[in-house]
Amino acid sequence: MNNSSMDPTPRLVNGSSAAPATLLLAHGAGAAMDSPFMTAIASGLAEVGWRVVRFEFAYMAKQRISGKRSPPDRMPKLKQVFLEQVESEAALRPVIIGGKSMGGRVASLLADELSANMNVLGCICLGYPFHPLGKPQQLRTEHLAVQKTPTLILQGERDGMGRQGEVESYDLSPMVSLQWMPAGDHSFKPTRNSGLTEADNWTAAVTHSSDFCKRLVSS
Repeated sequence: MNNSSMDPTPRLVNGSSAAPATLLLAHGAGAAMDSPFMTAIASGLAEVGWRVVRFEFAYMAKQRISGKRSPPDRMPKLKQVFLEQVESEAALRPVIIGGKSMGGRVASLLADELSANMNVLGCICLGYPFHPLGKPQQLRTEHLAVQKTPTLILQGERDGMGRQGEVESYDLSPMVSLQWMPAGDHSFKPTRNSGLTEADNWTAAVTHSSDFCKRLVSS
């Protein structure tokens, strides 16, 4: 793993430059790119043959320096930072975009535009925020109903931003596939009585993501 000092946007890179594609992953609203969740997913995907690039949005980069928590940037700024990262990576090899929670949402909003104009093959959302906590009526699914880009959503069965019973009633595009993390919450942490560990679900998420990527690069 290494930091890129050439880019003002903080980045972490795992995996070989000889990989068939790069997974470009953004963090969630409250945890940085080197959170235990992001680190486990990135290192796991690198171990099975993918190049994984993590990056930080501007507000999180500032927070890392100041030590003071701040709210996320507005969506246009989030999308611009993501787009800049895609532009630098897609010139080198095929790219699959995605991220944790908010990062995955930003990726999904850009996916159709980028897949049409750049070497972007698909999108992976790790815990999609289908609605804000406690506000199930405020859905963030309009674009997912018409999504044209292959999109994998890995979702905890008891995710407070979209439980299985809720999500299965949503009108989603046939290009959007769902994979449920057993007894998992928004970060895939299972209940104690499930017999599973958080690491078990993270490993499963890596496997599902890698299988999805293999299908994309071979199609």
